[in-house]
Formats: sequence, C-alpha cells, structure tokens
Amino acid sequence: MLAAARPLRRLSSSCSSSVGALRRVLLHPPAPPPSLQPPLSPLRTLTRALLPSLAAAHRFSTTSFSTSAPSRLGECVGVLGAPAIAEEEEGEETGALVRHDTDAYAAVELALDSVVKVFTVSSSPNYFLPWQNKAQRESMGSGFVIPGRRIVTNAHVVADHTFVLVRKHGSPTKYKAEVQAVGHECDLALLTVESEEFWDGVNSLELGDIPFLQEAVAVVGYPQGGDNISVTKGVVSRVEPTQYAHGATQLMAIQIDAAINPGNSGGPAIMGDKVAGVAFQNLSGAENIGYIIPVPVIKRFISGVEESGKYSGFCTLGVSCQATENIQLRECFGMRPEMTGVLVSRINPLSDAYKVLKKDDILLEFDGVPIANDGTVPFRNRERITFDHLVSMKKPEETAVLKVLRDGKEQELGVTLRPTGIMPHHAGYVNGH
Repeated sequence: MLAAARPLRRLSSSCSSSVGALRRVLLHPPAPPPSLQPPLSPLRTLTRALLPSLAAAHRFSTTSFSTSAPSRLGECVGVLGAPAIAEEEEGEETGALVRHDTDAYAAVELALDSVVKVFTVSSSPNYFLPWQNKAQRESMGSGFVIPGRRIVTNAHVVADHTFVLVRKHGSPTKYKAEVQAVGHECDLALLTVESEEFWDGVNSLELGDIPFLQEAVAVVGYPQGGDNISVTKGVVSRVEPTQYAHGATQLMAIQIDAAINPGNSGGPAIMGDKVAGVAFQNLSGAENIGYIIPVPVIKRFISGVEESGKYSGFCTLGVSCQATENIQLRECFGMRPEMTGVLVSRINPLSDAYKVLKKDDILLEFDGVPIANDGTVPFRNRERITFDHLVSMKKPEETAVLKVLRDGKEQELGVTLRPTGIMPHHAGYVNGH
C-alpha cells in the first residue's frame, strides 16, 4: 500500500510543480522582442488547440439532440458544455428534447402518485400438521392504482394473507385493504381500500400495450434495501410464454434488463405514460434478467373478475402436442409439403377436446391462424409465439375452431375451452369429489 501511495504522491507533486510553472508563466510572461509580434499566451494556445475538438463535439451534440433517442455519448458531450452553444443555434430542437425529458419526468411523477407499498401479514397452512397453520410472518411488496379505485399487485404478495395494509408514497399512514380477487395462476391480485382519505390525491394508471423489443421501461416499486420508493430503468429484451414461478403455469411474459428485486413484486413497469406490465419475478443465477406480466394477461384477469365477480382462470385446450419438424413423421401422417401443424399425442380426459379430438390428429390451424411445425404462430413484426398464447387469451366457455388433419382428410371442429381445474358438466363430478 505504501509502494502504491508513493507513485500517487509523486504524480501529485509533479502536477503541482507543473501548475506552479504554468502560473509563473501566466503571471510573469517574458517580454517580447520589440521587432517581433508578441507570442501567444499558453492559455490562448491551448484554446486554439482545442477548437477543432470543441467544434466536432458541438456537431455531434447537435446531431444527437435532433434524434428522437439521444445516445449516452451525446448526453456526456452536452454535460461538457456543448448545450450552451446548441441552445443558441438549435433552440427549437433543444426545446423539443427538453419537452421530451419533461414528459418522461411527468410520467414518473404520475406513477409516484399511483404506486403504493403493500404490507401483508400471512399465515401459511402446515401440511405436516394440517389442523394448524404456520406462524404468522410479515412481507412487503408493491402495487399501483387503476381506474375504478382498485389496486393491482401480485398474488404471491397477498397469498395466505391474514390482513393487508397499503401506504401511499410520501405518506406515513397505512390503510387497511381488502383482497377482492386473487389469481394464483397468473400471479395477480386486486385490492380495494374503503377509506376515503386514502384516495385523496391518488392518480390511476392506464394500461398500455405490449412494448416492442429495445423499448425503454421504468420499474417503480419498493424493493429491498430501503423504505422509500425506487425507480429503475431498462429495455425490453424478449417477449414469449414463460413459466410463472408462483402458479407453475405457462403464460406470456416480458423479459427486461431492469433490476427487479424482492419488494418490486406488484409494481408497474411504465412505458411513456402507461403501464406496460407488472413486475413479478427474476431469473436466479443470472444478471439483469427480470420479468413483467404483460398487459393482455392483466386485462384478461381484470375482465374475468368484472364479469363474474371472482377470478375465472385462463383457458387451456387440454391436449399435449408434438412438433412435426421431422420429414418422415409428416409423411407418415399424410401431410402434404405445404401443410404445417403439430401432432396430438395426449388428450386430457376431463377436457372438452376429449370428445372432439383424437390421438394422432394433426392440428393445422387455431381460429384460422396457421400453426407451424414447431407449434408457433405469427406474432407482431417478424416474431413468433407458441399457439398456447391464443388459447389462454380466450374466455371461459368460448368455442375455438380447429382445423385438423385426420386420416389424410382435413376437418374443422369446434372445441369449448375451459380453465384448468374446471371440469366439464358431463364428467359427473360435483365439488371436486
């Protein structure tokens, strides 16, 4: 450490001597010969040497201001002094950038007036001693207000709850909340607060749409490491069906690189001035991989609660399928070269598809959407997603039209879709017995 300190000391001392020499030169410049032009001062020489670099920096910063998404390098150049010049010569474009930053700031401010901290006291069942519960424990999460005086949060935040409290940003008061509906399958829950005082000054957030890749999102919540609200930023990395850790189901999720830590669960991911998703889990053992629940899943959950007054679940087709990427497999089942689809390998006996489909059928289309040999369907611009997403977005008791290849002949069949765990009426079971 001493050896490392000595070079630093030597470097600082040499710097001070150089500064002293420069000070002596500036304070006592040598007298110029009377017959020659006075030489330039060191400061003026340094300024002339830096003029080309400053001009290039000014051109780069002006170009970066004119784009809709300025680069980090452009922002760094602006900090070094180019904005003063750019403001004089490019006042209109600089004003546009300032308005963009102001809009982003206003969006975050709107989120701050909507995001709440959720305090939960829960008591989980004891499966080794079924006649008693485990000891109570306290946990914390996040939530946000939506129109209709409701609060959206995660199901695992309020799972096995005894009572729930919420607290607004900037307020020391906690208010009692009631759990209106819980969807463990999609890891979402709705809360309501009866106190009128709680709703004073609270803004509601609107639900947006699925963001595109590389679009910026800001995750707002109350993660571990502090008591106050936290805002982290990231971009969308991937959109595809993902395993939900809480409900062990396969639903659409959005992968982002913003930090999502314990306590962030239930907080909104803001894109512009609308909600792009709800933070709910991250990938352990990996860096900067977090997941948010997309808006279609949120809307499907909320609409089900509004229609039936309780959580209605997500539909499934009740079949297991096998990819038909093998040429010999397709030829074996009589698929023509232009045909694509998946092979039905197993059917749930409690599903409506058990009465309609048969083993070794080839599913060619779902509601008119062609199914590829790997089980995917078109999704947005040059993206693909498994056709399970189309099934999960259907409402309970809705009928889906399936185009099937059976014994070399194409057929169109109708299948009634139901959520997992809800048995069809013909099964003969009552109350799960």
